[in-house]
Amino acid sequence: MISTILVVATIGISLLAFSRNEYMNKLIFNPYMIDKHKQWYRFISSGFIHADFIHLAVNMFVLFSFGGIIEQYFAAYFDNRAGYYYVLLYFGGMVASVIPTFKKNKDNIYYNALGASGAVSAVIFSFILLEPMQKICLYGLLCLPSIIFGVAYLFYCYYMGKKGGDNVNHDAHMWGAIFGFVFTVILKPDLLISFFQKLMDFGNKKKKKESDLSG
Repeated sequence: MISTILVVATIGISLLAFSRNEYMNKLIFNPYMIDKHKQWYRFISSGFIHADFIHLAVNMFVLFSFGGIIEQYFAAYFDNRAGYYYVLLYFGGMVASVIPTFKKNKDNIYYNALGASGAVSAVIFSFILLEPMQKICLYGLLCLPSIIFGVAYLFYCYYMGKKGGDNVNHDAHMWGAIFGFVFTVILKPDLLISFFQKLMDFGNKKKKKESDLSG
């Protein structure tokens, strides 16, 4: 339910910003304006606007796909606090993902960033903690266990963040992902034990299968 509201709100605000440049300028993440003019709202508002329709569509598809699943898990684990914790996961990921960017660019008046990718990454990595062996399919073609996808995703974000030059804030993706994983562990620490147990169970099943085939 909350994920659906977030998707609808984000689509509406993004479409409005597409057609009204003054709204885009007012909502976009600009570290200089935040630091010098104390426009702290930009940490949140920038997560509701996107660069183009593809950027918007990809983020909202992923949020809709994974958000509802996380809401169900949170409802099972946290009862009446589930909605509150899910909102904290999403917006916490949104803010945490751009804090390093803010510190790095607060004196650069020309630096801008936008999009819900940091928040969406937090939701995905909360899912990876909960279901490390569940397959995630990329564009319906390449399906990988979520833990493999997560490791590859973090490596890619780190590498591209260092390389730069493609106008994508890969650091925000990486820090949003890390926040989502860690925040969910903080909420329910025994999920980390369950996470490693699922990895070990998968490894043991694979070894048994290989042993049976060789025997």
